[in-house]
Amino acid sequence: MFLNIPLLEWIGYIASVVVAISLTMSSIIRLRWLNLAGSAVFSFYGFAIGSLPVGLLNLFIVFVNIYFLSSIYSRKDAFKLIAIKHDNPYLKYFMDYYHDEILKFFPDFDSRKNIILEKREHPLSLLVLRNAAVAGIFLGQIRDDEMQVDLDFVIPEYRDMKPGHFLFGKNAGYFKSKGVKRIVSPAKNKKHAAYLKHMGFVKGKTETPEPHMVKSF
Repeated sequence: MFLNIPLLEWIGYIASVVVAISLTMSSIIRLRWLNLAGSAVFSFYGFAIGSLPVGLLNLFIVFVNIYFLSSIYSRKDAFKLIAIKHDNPYLKYFMDYYHDEILKFFPDFDSRKNIILEKREHPLSLLVLRNAAVAGIFLGQIRDDEMQVDLDFVIPEYRDMKPGHFLFGKNAGYFKSKGVKRIVSPAKNKKHAAYLKHMGFVKGKTETPEPHMVKSF
């Protein structure tokens, strides 16, 4: 017993919190995993207190989450890159629409936006499509044999690492065809740095004092 509340009751509270948090997730993958965990604990709680409706309902939800997660991870998605110009109207609309989300990973993007869109000598702008839907955008510039990343952003619904694996892994030949031997990306927060590490980037020395990570081909 803790704070005069039985341990079993605490389990019910914890399950409620986990389920509630899962419903705030913008990523369907995270929602399913958290909801699966919360429902599993809730199911145990229901059976433990002798409430079959609570136990069975949440056990059913557990299997539903497992089914959909299995479908998501086994599904073969169709990815495609489409090169566009920096002044493309859709690109500007996309960046305005996801402005706040972009700043979470690239906090100085507003101050660099005009330079990125108007003053790059050899810019590269890509739409990352997933099953014909725009999953994200990639902006960078090519300097000699190096690709400098200005923006690598995926919308919340598609943050399951698959777009990144396609862009930097399966589709690495696209960059090689342009003479790129390494990609340099800023890493200004822990979450973005963890993503880059998952994509095969490592910490590297660059001309700029800001933290960057590098992926070589």
